[in-house]
Amino acid sequence: MTETITGAELVAQALIDRKVDTIFSLSGGHITPIYQYLEGSEVTIFDTRHEQSAAFMAEAWGKLTQRAGVAMVTAGPGFINALTGVASAHFSNTPLVFIAGCVGAENKGKLDLHDIPQEAVAKPMVKKTLVCQKAERVNEYVDMAFRIAQSGRPGPVYLEFPIDVLNTPVQKDAVRYTSTNVTSNPADPAKAAQLIKMIQKAKTPVVIAGTGVWQSHAEAELKEFIEKTGVPLFTSLSGRGVVSDDHPLCFEGAVVIRPGCGFAAYIETDLIIVLGSRIGLYYLFGDIFNPAAKMVQVDIEPEEIGRNRTIDLPVVSDVKGFLIASNQLIDDKLEDELKAKFSPWIEKLTQAHKEGKYLSQKDWQSENIPIHPLRLAREIDEFMDQKTDVVVADGGDTTTWMGMTRTMTTPGRYLDYGVFGSLAVGLPYANAAKILYPDSRVCLITGDGSVGFNFMEFETAIRKNLSIVVVISNDLGWGMIRHSQELRIGHAIENGTFIGKVDYHKMVEAIGGKGFFVEDPKDIKPALEEAFASKKVCCINVMTDPTAVSPASTMLANVGAYKA
Repeated sequence: MTETITGAELVAQALIDRKVDTIFSLSGGHITPIYQYLEGSEVTIFDTRHEQSAAFMAEAWGKLTQRAGVAMVTAGPGFINALTGVASAHFSNTPLVFIAGCVGAENKGKLDLHDIPQEAVAKPMVKKTLVCQKAERVNEYVDMAFRIAQSGRPGPVYLEFPIDVLNTPVQKDAVRYTSTNVTSNPADPAKAAQLIKMIQKAKTPVVIAGTGVWQSHAEAELKEFIEKTGVPLFTSLSGRGVVSDDHPLCFEGAVVIRPGCGFAAYIETDLIIVLGSRIGLYYLFGDIFNPAAKMVQVDIEPEEIGRNRTIDLPVVSDVKGFLIASNQLIDDKLEDELKAKFSPWIEKLTQAHKEGKYLSQKDWQSENIPIHPLRLAREIDEFMDQKTDVVVADGGDTTTWMGMTRTMTTPGRYLDYGVFGSLAVGLPYANAAKILYPDSRVCLITGDGSVGFNFMEFETAIRKNLSIVVVISNDLGWGMIRHSQELRIGHAIENGTFIGKVDYHKMVEAIGGKGFFVEDPKDIKPALEEAFASKKVCCINVMTDPTAVSPASTMLANVGAYKA
């Protein structure tokens, strides 16, 4: 007699066979059959207190490992709760497999528990929706989900298993097995040759390297490229740190609100080479660049090329492959010529970079009480090791202050909400980073507003022995919105912008963590030292200046929903 196996066991076995380390989840009836067969396996089910946190943790996992993170939730409300994290992964181009259970086919439309049209809801936010209707094909669907999530431009894939499929026994010899890995697109040598010619004609070129460099593992190739050409580099999003900020040709973050020479470079450049980065709000939709400059854009996703700006050299390619092809065209003679040609440009930017940094020194070194948030960011930047520690930022203004300050010498050691700009990522991201890097210190800096969304993930960290340190920049409310309203309409609307003084540190102490309260800037470093030395989950509640206005608040007052 032929042996049988259930759909749920096939799901579990497919995930085990793919060597999935960790699945971020919150349990529920529609996924219990999968739990049953993962129990006791080498796959860790990491349970969170909210499905949104599970999705954010899976997104962080994908950002840090460059492999698909996995989130698994139950039907209906569980599915809906996770969607913000899925949307965030979509905008951050992060590989993620989003697994959800759902109502069985025979109960659809009967007002069964948690019955909603999940596939239709998920479709706009993912690369592909996959609904497995036959248990025999479970392995194929798992294979498709990971292949699609990780190939081309990475992103989330929705994988749905109806409860009746999970519970259906099928004959083992009827099960279909597939397993495919897709490699990157090859580069076009002719396009690489065109790029080299454009560089030869340029006088003030710049390179902007983004997430595509990190996801294609092109760190070494990018470093070789800028060193052979002598072209200055700016990095963005997950591309931060792919070349160290202390490299003489790297001028740190690409966002112009970061102190440095970015604004000067973009105004004067005559050639912009965009590698795996999207031209959106962070670059004022392309308007920040010299309108007369030539533009090269290299991206693995064709639809991304030409967004907001006309592209003179569009290149549909994996960034790593294109850089390899380009580097091969630069011989020693050309290298010497280019480096000599661009040397005055580098000197000019180096001086502008020093001057730009000098303008923020007053706030970075401020002794004021309440504490200037840039001083808080600088204390964290100096305390946290640039190569081994992980810093996570959450909150509107708070992420801005930290992004203006954090020095990046190693990629994959800094996380924030990126293009989508969703608050609530902080605690899930920090917990995920601590799981991945158990021997590294992990520090989250978050706003007092944003920390409230997933506050119970403090309890998750305590229960799971994840000794993260959370620093709250407490400016008494929703600072970015408050300041943008003041700039736009002349005053802040108290309802919706003011929270008041809350003893978050005492709340963390009440559930088993350690709390600190800081009002003087000289007490920030001692609190960090004691917190990390304790090896406990810690909350450092820092009272920061509620009148400090970040550049992002100023921008928010003039774009998007506020635009007349």
